[in-house]
Amino acid sequence: MATRSRPTIREVAALAGVSHQTVSRVINGSERVNADTRERVEIAITELGYQPNAIARSMARGRTYTLACIAPNLTDFTYASIIEGAEIESRSQGYFLLTASAPDEKNFNTLIEQLFGSRRAEGLLVITPYIDHQHTQPHHDVPTVYVGADPHQEHTSLVTLDNTAAGLLATQHLIELGHLRIAHIIGPRIEDSAQDRLEGYRTALDIAGLCPDLRLIVEGDWSATSGYRAVNRLYDQKVSFSAIFAQNDRMAIGAIRALRELGIKVPDAVSVIGFDDMPLASYFDPPLTTIKQDTLLMGSEAAQLLIRLIEHPEGEKTSIYLPGELVIRHSTATIPSIGDKEVSAK
Repeated sequence: MATRSRPTIREVAALAGVSHQTVSRVINGSERVNADTRERVEIAITELGYQPNAIARSMARGRTYTLACIAPNLTDFTYASIIEGAEIESRSQGYFLLTASAPDEKNFNTLIEQLFGSRRAEGLLVITPYIDHQHTQPHHDVPTVYVGADPHQEHTSLVTLDNTAAGLLATQHLIELGHLRIAHIIGPRIEDSAQDRLEGYRTALDIAGLCPDLRLIVEGDWSATSGYRAVNRLYDQKVSFSAIFAQNDRMAIGAIRALRELGIKVPDAVSVIGFDDMPLASYFDPPLTTIKQDTLLMGSEAAQLLIRLIEHPEGEKTSIYLPGELVIRHSTATIPSIGDKEVSAK
């Protein structure tokens, strides 16, 4: 059966009894159309189910309805989930989202030139954990929203998790289970999310009246391998601990693997909490206690905020901090009651 072709702007014009130029003016919101004519055109558009060509519409208005999104990479679960949320929201509002990765400053600046030159993007989403200058210098002529990071700059719009509060929540969970010596595997110190989660960790210790031990803080790079190496480093240095707070789930899984190879049971001897709530977190052995961040919502909120900045440039900059959620599974438990045992190298 032959499919019906899409109605054209000339068919709308014929049904409304006007020229196709008048239909174009109505579609593009021109004030040069009287109310009666506008109503006839809108009725014709509805009856025919006409959908304006997005490219032609953007050219007529001098707009492209295109947003750009730059992330450090496109493979990380958190980044990919943020992008998905932003893409769904952008599309629902008639915008197209271009996505690219920039692992360093040179690539970032090159992409900016391409996306806002030949691609004519109208706004920028920056998904990045970095606090160095490569991503945090706003492009003053380009509406920009930072996602998953807080550059700590004035006049900046952002959507991110409240990482400090989430770090506090994770650490307090372990303290409430009776753990007094909590190892903390952090992300790269240059990244603001790592610093903010570390601040939450330290705040929780302070509230509980516990003295921080700098030997318990080990830097990783978000990979499972770095979590694995962090545990071995603590063990080699004979640092005692009864719990681990890893700043993402991958480092937590690496830590659990290292503990298992050392003959240390989780959570019987050591409790482990992660961060992110990856889709497979509940299927790990043991199922991982973690801090959930709603990355789909983060991306959606960021796209909404960026579109508002584009369509209402006179509006004020906005900072949105989303809460984390403690998801308790089986990798954390109360500290062994006999002598408050802790792991320590022999």
